[in-house]
Order: sequence, then C-alpha cells, then structure tokens
Amino acid sequence: MTGAAEGKAVVGPPLWLLAELTYRCPLQCPYCSNPLDFANGEQELSTEQWLSVLRQGRELGAAQLGFSGGEPLVRPDLPELIAEARKLGYYTNLITSGLGLTDAKVDAFADAGLDHIQVSFQASDPELNNAVAGSRKAFEQKLAMAEAVKAAGYPMVLNFVIHRHNIHQMVDIIDLCERLGADYVELATCQYYGWAFKNREGLMPSLAQLTRAEAEVNEARTRLQAAGSAMQLIFVTPDYYEERPKACMNGWGSLFLTVAPDGTALPCHSARLLPIDFPQVQSTSLREIWYDSPGFNHYRGDSWMPEPCRSCDEKGKDFGGCRCQAYLLTGNADNADPVCGKSPHHDRILAARRAADHATAGLEDLVYRNVQNSRLFFRS
Repeated sequence: MTGAAEGKAVVGPPLWLLAELTYRCPLQCPYCSNPLDFANGEQELSTEQWLSVLRQGRELGAAQLGFSGGEPLVRPDLPELIAEARKLGYYTNLITSGLGLTDAKVDAFADAGLDHIQVSFQASDPELNNAVAGSRKAFEQKLAMAEAVKAAGYPMVLNFVIHRHNIHQMVDIIDLCERLGADYVELATCQYYGWAFKNREGLMPSLAQLTRAEAEVNEARTRLQAAGSAMQLIFVTPDYYEERPKACMNGWGSLFLTVAPDGTALPCHSARLLPIDFPQVQSTSLREIWYDSPGFNHYRGDSWMPEPCRSCDEKGKDFGGCRCQAYLLTGNADNADPVCGKSPHHDRILAARRAADHATAGLEDLVYRNVQNSRLFFRS
C-alpha cells in the first residue's frame, strides 16, 4: 500500500465491504466487538440508505460483502439487501449467531442469492454455550441451524471465539464440528477490543492453555488429513502472545471498508473508539469517504509513523500494527503497537501475559452486554 514518495499511500479500491446492519442482538457475549455504548447508538440506516451503500461500494470495486452486527437477522429487510447484493455482483457472507434463523429463512436467503453463512458457537456443550450467550435455547438453535445451512447446500462454516473458559474444550469442539460435517472451522482466540478488552483479565488464556490448545488443533489437523477429511481448521492466536504485530486489516484504509449501523464509515469495525472524526454515508459519498476523507487517510502510508516504526525494515509488512490496540494500551493511537517486541510499551503486553498465568475470574465475574440476562445463569 505504501508509495515511494515521502511515505504516501497508493490507494486502491476497497475489496471488502462490511455492512454492520445493527448493534441489536439477542445474545450477551462478554467478548462482543460492538462498542461498549452500543445501547446509546443512533438510529440505524434505512433500507434505501443501505441499498445506496451497497451500490456505491460495488461502483468503488468492492467484491466481497459481509452482513454483520449485532445480529443481522433482526433486520426484516435482510432478504431485500441480499437480493440487491446478488444483482450487483457481490459475493455475500452472512455472519450470524443463528438465533432468529429458521429453515424458511435459510431457503429465502438462498433464493435471494446469498453465497455463504457463518454460524457462531460459544462452546461445545449446551451449559457453557448458553451461559456465555445468555439464552437457554441458544445451543439447540445453533445446532439445528448449522444443519439447516448444510442441508441447503451452503458450506458449513462455524466460528468459535476461544477464551480461558472454553479453551480446554478444543478436542470436544473439533469433535462437535466433525459430527456436524463442518467444512471450515474458525477457532479464533479473543482479540481484545470492545467488550473483550473490558473483560481481558477474565478472558485471556495463559500461555500454557494456549500452547496446549494449539497442539491439540495441530494433532486434529494431522488426524483429519490422514482420514481424508476435507474439514479445515483455522486457529487464530491472540495478538498478545506474538512478538511482531499483525498487518492489521492489511493496512489502514487499504482493503476493508466498514459501515456501522448509524452510517459511520470506518477502516475497521473497532476504529470508532479512536479520537478521529469519521464521516457518515448520509452526508458524504462512499468514494469521497474512501479516497479523500481525513479519517481514512489518517494512518495510510508511513509518514505518520514515529520511531521505532519509522526506521523499521518491517513497516511495509505490518504497517506499525493495530492503531486500536495502540490506543487502548497506551492512550495514543500513533504509538507502535505494544505487541511488537520493539515497542517501548511492550512491557504492557508482558504484564498482561503474567496476569493471565494467575487469573482466577469466573464467568460470573465478567461484564456482559446484557447484565439482566446474565443473572439468569449466575444467581447465588
């Protein structure tokens, strides 16, 4: 993404558009990536406004489209949005908890042209899954809908957010996915933004837990390959256990464009926590937002970088790491991502690792999206 002239960025089109249709959700997950103040969110974009966003995104060159939330199924206009996306030529992905999904909706989405459905789980057993999700019937519903998605001819794509309270279930999680006939399984250890950052001390696994889990995944991969299984396991380790930062979003404002429920356009779904003024699609065209807005140009290229990033020979690979992570951990989004071993703030990552080795918080100690709902499971 970085140009040769004075660290300026050569800006290509956004290839991936994420439509966060709503922050509303029937679940209470304590690692939710939605803003902590989601309940105070402004009015959601209308159907016509979302249709305009989809059209503008396609004109810009976006080819992949994700429908996300919150829970996108709470939007009654979802079939209409899917149909328009198919007409425009997007490859579409629905990211859902499965709650609110029905056999009829699965068929309706297929008829509208949806290409892909990802169903999330919280654990491999009903008790833990439902406690984290905040719904006594969540696990049963998820199982039924995962099977319905498969029966409708979609690839079965399952997502498990992994944390210290379910990381011991890795073998059982993989067994469940095998029984369901999953094609792709994302085992994504918590990345600490939003509610996950607020609950980091209670969610972050120890190094020993993480090492064991990764070994179990690798053993399962070897076994599946030997058995001729096509199921793919994707294990995503938390940034906090790395010594070099990830190339967050493949670079700020490089490939990914997110539109939040209220119309705020963002380089990533977490970026609204930064002290940056991001434009809204109601008043600014998507083209102007992507190419010309100060928010999207803020961290493009490398001219903004302080040391040690500015002199680092890896700055073209990791782009200085994650701006949201830098802000959350240091209070200044310009700083080198503390995950990096070269960062002057790397000690904060090391301290978090040490704390994870001795953490004792239970599920009942976490802060959930819906406190009232969590009381159903954690009564004294």
